[in-house]
Amino acid sequence: MAGRTREDPFAELFGALSERLRDDRFRPPLDVWETEGAIRIRMEIAGVSRERLRVTVQGEELRIHGERMPPAEDAVVRHHQMEIPFGPFERVIRVGVPFERDGVVAHLSDGFLTVTLPKRRSGPRRIPVARVHEGGS
Repeated sequence: MAGRTREDPFAELFGALSERLRDDRFRPPLDVWETEGAIRIRMEIAGVSRERLRVTVQGEELRIHGERMPPAEDAVVRHHQMEIPFGPFERVIRVGVPFERDGVVAHLSDGFLTVTLPKRRSGPRRIPVARVHEGGS
């Protein structure tokens, strides 16, 4: 076909998988949503152990580092198909909503990592006034 170029032959062959493999790094998919009281992130990371995960917050960024180890090669003669990516990964999510850093929690269950960032309350807050004892301590 003269004059016609193919933009990405791998996308034609492998679809969305080519996007995940393009930069030679494992990039687990994730969803981010907001509830009335929190921002939630859910990442699909089947096969990644809790010991190989690190979740940190710095400023407005949530960073998730981890590694999915390759499967054991017990007596493999030949691979016929390999679609499950492995190796190290890092995802950085910029959170545009103020959140309470001390209240962030992460849970790993059934191959999903769920991170909850409680929203920082806005508006007026009543500050209690402490009584000062005179004449000592």
